Parts: sequence; structure tokens; C-alpha cells
Amino acid sequence: MSLCVIPARGGSKRIPHKNIKEFCGRPMIAWSIAAALESGCFERVIVSTDDQEIAAIARGAGAEVPFLRSGELADDHTPTRPVMADAIQSLGFQGYVCCLYATAPFVTPEDLRRGKELVQAVGASYAMSVTKFAFPIQRALLMQPDNSVTMMQPEHVETRSQDLVEAWHDAGQFYWATAEQWCTPSPIFASGAVGVSIPRSRAQDIDTQEDWQFAELLFRAQSLDGCGSASPA
Repeated sequence: MSLCVIPARGGSKRIPHKNIKEFCGRPMIAWSIAAALESGCFERVIVSTDDQEIAAIARGAGAEVPFLRSGELADDHTPTRPVMADAIQSLGFQGYVCCLYATAPFVTPEDLRRGKELVQAVGASYAMSVTKFAFPIQRALLMQPDNSVTMMQPEHVETRSQDLVEAWHDAGQFYWATAEQWCTPSPIFASGAVGVSIPRSRAQDIDTQEDWQFAELLFRAQSLDGCGSASPA
């Protein structure tokens, strides 16, 4: 048994109505729901929200909304883990559970299938989407109020780029784990987690209006048929 939980609270401040704002022709959350449904991974695809409008749009896109999340789990500082544990415990679910973010229009059904296969095959604590940094992190700079800059790792000032170790970061799309694992205090990035590689061209944070505009341009530029197709796959 596998369950997909899409957390989608109301009250986004930086981008109002972010989870249901139209993105390339459909509500943002509808892209995540479509990918989950088309993946064939899940017996149930549910949305955890505190917002009636989000709930209605989610149901219209094919997801279940079996309960409304309490306000205590829907403020600006609520982390993902207690929201996932709340959904799992409310449903009495046992099995594999994927947390899929509502603002992940670049996720594909194949990405979700790879995550499930990986977490099952290696017995990992979590399997999460990851992508490479676009620039060597060993050459990162610190900038002071007077605009002066210094290297964070000055020992690498002369190191060739090809000799530096590639670094990866969380792509912020999905996280697979067992229901039991989600209900423990163990952090996602603890030992035992594995990464599902996503190309940088399909990993874009959407936290500001500028991010949103860039994401729409990127979405269309990749020939993902972002204006009216059934899925980003």
C-alpha cells in the first residue's frame, strides 16, 4: 500500500493563494495531483489543507480531502513532519507514504516511481528529490555590508572546477518514507536517506513573484506543454 499526501495550507504571504494560483493554465496544485495520479504508485492521493477553497480545487483535480487540517498545523512555522504524521494517523495508514509538495509543477510520474523503487530497494529512511548545485559550493562568497567579499573556503581559490567534489541539494519536490518513519522524530536529512536525481532544469524553488515568472518561462521552454496538457510528464 502507498499513500500520497500533498500538504497545501492556505494563507501564503509571499505569493498569495500560491497553492491554487494559475500556473501555465491550471491551478498550481493540479500539476502535483496529476503527476501523482498518473504515476500509478498510489492507492490514495490526498491533500492536507486547512482551506476550503484549496480543498474544493483539489477534489476537482482528482485528489481526496478526507479532513481539514487544524489551524495549529497551518501557520507559517509548521514543519512538514507533523503535518505528515497528522495525515497518517488520521487515516490509520500503514505502508509507504510520499510527501509531494503542492508547488512542484516540474515533478513527473517517473520521478515518483523512481523514488518509490529506491526507498523500497535499499531500505532507506527517506528517498528525496535532489539536484546538483549549478556552481561549485567550495567557491561560495561571503558579502559584507560594505560590499566587500571573501571566500568561504579560500583554500580552493586555485583549485580547478573539475577537481572539486560536486555538491547536491534538496530539490524540494517529494520525500518517500514508511508511515512509521514519518511518525518518528528522526530528521529527513539524517543518515540513511538517499537521493533521487532530478536535472537542474526541473528543479526550481517558487517562493517569490520573480521565481514564479521564471518557473513559467522554464516550464514552457522545456516543451512540457505547460498550457493545458494533462500532466508535466
